Amino acid sequence: MPAPRRPDHVPPPYGATLTGDGAEFAVYAGHATGVQLCLFDDAGAERRLPMVRHVHGTWSTYVTGVTQGQRYGYRVDGDWDPANGQRHNPAKLLLDPYARAIEGSVDWRPEVYGTVVDQSLAVGEPADVRDDRDSAALVPRSVVVGDGFDWGDERAPMTAWCDTVIYETHVIGMTHDLPGVPDELRGTYAGLAHPATIAHLRRLGITTVELLPVHASVSEPHVVQRGMSNYWGYNTLGFFAPHLPYAAATDPVEAVAEFKGMVKLLHAAGIEVLLDVVYNHTCEQSAAGGSTLAWRGLDSRAYYRLDERGDDIDVTGCGNTLDLRHPITVRMVLDSLRYWVQEMHVDGFRFDLAVALARGRDDGYHPDHPFLMALRTDPVLSDVKLIAEPWDLGIHGWRTGQFPPPFGEWNDRFRDTVRTFWLPDLARDAAGEDGHGVRELGTRIAGSADLFRDARRGPLASINFVTAHDGFTVADLTAYNSKHNGANGEGNRDGSDNNCSWNHGIEGHVDATEGVEALRRRSMRNLLGTLLLSAGVPMLTGGDEFGRTQRGNNNPYCQDSEISWYDWDLADWQRDLNDSVRHLLDLRRRHPVLRQRHFFPGTPVDGDALPALHWHALDGRVLTAEQWNDGRTRTMSVVFDGADIGDDRLLLLFHGSAHDASVTLPGQAGVTAWKLLWDSRFERMDDVPQVETTVGAPYDVPPATLAIFQGA
Repeated sequence: MPAPRRPDHVPPPYGATLTGDGAEFAVYAGHATGVQLCLFDDAGAERRLPMVRHVHGTWSTYVTGVTQGQRYGYRVDGDWDPANGQRHNPAKLLLDPYARAIEGSVDWRPEVYGTVVDQSLAVGEPADVRDDRDSAALVPRSVVVGDGFDWGDERAPMTAWCDTVIYETHVIGMTHDLPGVPDELRGTYAGLAHPATIAHLRRLGITTVELLPVHASVSEPHVVQRGMSNYWGYNTLGFFAPHLPYAAATDPVEAVAEFKGMVKLLHAAGIEVLLDVVYNHTCEQSAAGGSTLAWRGLDSRAYYRLDERGDDIDVTGCGNTLDLRHPITVRMVLDSLRYWVQEMHVDGFRFDLAVALARGRDDGYHPDHPFLMALRTDPVLSDVKLIAEPWDLGIHGWRTGQFPPPFGEWNDRFRDTVRTFWLPDLARDAAGEDGHGVRELGTRIAGSADLFRDARRGPLASINFVTAHDGFTVADLTAYNSKHNGANGEGNRDGSDNNCSWNHGIEGHVDATEGVEALRRRSMRNLLGTLLLSAGVPMLTGGDEFGRTQRGNNNPYCQDSEISWYDWDLADWQRDLNDSVRHLLDLRRRHPVLRQRHFFPGTPVDGDALPALHWHALDGRVLTAEQWNDGRTRTMSVVFDGADIGDDRLLLLFHGSAHDASVTLPGQAGVTAWKLLWDSRFERMDDVPQVETTVGAPYDVPPATLAIFQGA
C-alpha cells in the first residue's frame, strides 16, 4: 500500500525511507525550480521521476516497488547565478546528503580525467561557465537502507568520564597487520571487532576507542594524481553512510550491518565507540576549483558560508565551510548525529575544528551558538560523550577552555607543556640554558584549572594528550627535531614546524647509538607517564603504547602505507613499553585520586594549609612562589592526597633536569615512608624495585626521571 498523504505543512523526513510497499524520498533544494529523482537498475540504466515541492524548500515523492539496496540520486534545475551562490545544473547527478549508504567513489585518476582543471569541469563547474555535460557516470550512487538489525541484549557501556581512557585509532592502521586477525578482515570494521583486537585493548586498559573519520569520504584530486589517497578521511562525502572501503563486505547495505556488528561486539567487551566527525566542511572543496557532488548543486547558499560575491568563506583550510547558521544545515548535522547514536549505537563524537561549527552571523565564535545549544539540550545527544577540537583556521580560532559543558576539549596546552618539559627544556638544561620551569607543567597535571575552572567545569573537561593522529608519534617526538614528510609529495611543506620535539642529539634512528636510544625510550616513558597520571581524561594515540614510528612524518594524511599501519612485530623494548603503559593505566584505575572529578582545593605554593595538593622542591620543602615561577626549576614533587575520598596519598616526582639529583621525599600527615610504584628509569616492570623510602630521606634520580610513590 502507498504511504499516507502528508499535509503540505508537514514535510517528509529527509533521505529515503522504506514504508508500505515502496519508499518515500525527500531532499532539500530551497531555491530549485525542479528536482528529479533518479533510480538506477542493476545495469546502471537511469529512470527519472519528477518530485513535488513541499513547504520550505523540501521536494519529495513516493515510489512503489522500491526495496532496500535501490541505487538513486537527484538532478536539480534552477538558476545558474554563482554571484548569489546558486549553481543549479540538471546535468549533474547529485548524491543524497541523507544517504545511509554510498556505492562508488569519484575516480580522479589522470588517465580518466586528465588534469585537475579538467576534473573540475567534469563534475563541478568552472568559475563562470555552466557545464552541461552529463556526469551520471562520474558520481557515486546513494543506496536505500532500512533500519533492521539484531542488536540482541547489547547495552552501551556508558563509562563515566572519570573512568574513561580514550584510544585514538584508524580502522585500517590498527588491524592491517595485526596477528590473529584473518587476512580478509584486516583493515575493516570486522577486523576492529575481532577478538585479537579487543584482547589488546582490554589488556591495555582502554575503555573507549575514538575512530578517525568513518563517514563516507573521497580523496582530493591532487592527492589521487600523486598516486595516493586521503587515508585519514577528513573529506566527507556522506554524513550518514559508513565508508564502504573499510568494510569486509562489498555490498553497501551489508557494510552498514558490519559497522553495527562492530559496535555490538565492542560494547559486549565493555568498550565504547566514539567517532571523529567532520561537520565543518565537505569534500566539494571550493566553488572556484572544486566539484559538485551533492550540497553545492542542491542549494549552495543554504549549506555553505559564502561571501558577498558568492565565493566560499574558508576557515577550515579545505576550500569551504558548512554554514551552521542556516536551519537546514543545522538540522542535517543534528539528524546525522542522532542517526549514529540511535541506529548505529555509537557512544559519542569528537568534533573536528569545532570552532567552525559555532561561528555566528558576525563570523565570531559563540559558546551559546544555536548548534551548541541544540547539542546540549537534545534528549539523545546530550547524553553521549561530546568532545571539541577547540580551534579552527579562521581569525581568533583558538578557543581552548571556552566550550560550554558538557563538552570535553582537546587540551593542546597540555600537549605542548608536557612535550616542552621533557624534551626541548631537557635539551636546554643539558646546554646550561634556562627553560620554562615547572609552573606550567604543574598547572596541566592538576587538571588545567586556568582553562576549565571559570566555566564551572572541572578537570574532566580536559582531554589530555601528548600526541594525536596529526603530528609526531611519541617515538618520533624523541627521535626527530624536524618533520620528514617527503613521502607525501608536497616538498616537505605540509605538516607543522612546531613539534616541541628533541632528537637527543642525532636525527632519526639510523646513526643513533644504544645509549641515545635508551634515553629516547626513557623520554617516551616520561611523556606517557605524565599523560596517564595527570588529572583529566587521557587520550592515547594508537601504537604509542609500544613506540610506533611514522619515520618522522608528522602529517601522514595521505599514507595508506607502512608509514601509517601499525607494525606489530615488536622488539623487546616495545613489549616492555607496552607493559609500562598497562601498569600505569592499572594505577590510574586503582586510585581515584588520579581521576579527580573536581579541582584540588588550595593554591600550589607558599605553604597553603589545604592538604589536597602540595608542591615540593628538590629539598622537600614546599615550593616558594619564586621557585614556582623560575625557569631554572627543573625538579618538583607533588602529593595527591586522596584520604578524603577513601584513597591513598600518592607522590609524583618530576625530575626534568639533564643531571643526576638527590631529591628529598617530603613529609605528609599520616605518611612515614613512600613506597615506590613505578620509576621511568626502569625499562622492564620486573626491574622496578619494591622499596620504601622514609619521609625526609633522599631518593637519588638520574637525568629525566618520573616516579610515583604510595604513602605508607
